[in-house]
Amino acid sequence: QVQLAESGGGSVQSGGSLRLSCEVFRVTFRRYSMGWFRQAPGKEREGVSCISASGSSTYYADSVKGRFTISRDNHKNTLYLQMNSLKPEDTAMYYCAAHFSDYCNGLPRLADFNYWGQGTQVTVSS
Repeated sequence: QVQLAESGGGSVQSGGSLRLSCEVFRVTFRRYSMGWFRQAPGKEREGVSCISASGSSTYYADSVKGRFTISRDNHKNTLYLQMNSLKPEDTAMYYCAAHFSDYCNGLPRLADFNYWGQGTQVTVSS
């Protein structure tokens, strides 16, 4: 069974940085496109970023473009999200997800992703 495990969340001050990691187990990692999603209290889960299986294509939501960077290491079976210039509105539970496809040409959709991690909390104070 496929397992995903996020880490790297925490509490930071506005303007600070965090790097989230997602280890993927029991899967041919290089065959999966990967995505990051987030969900704030009282709001629906939204797509943040995705990266194709090869790492050649990426996409970012307008709200994080220029501040967040998605990357992957296919030798370590790990996905990353570098988050800089964090804002209070970035506060949310962040989830990584895997999609058995090389697709990453737009905002990632929840229904397209097959496997999900349990999430890691990011809190940004003003």
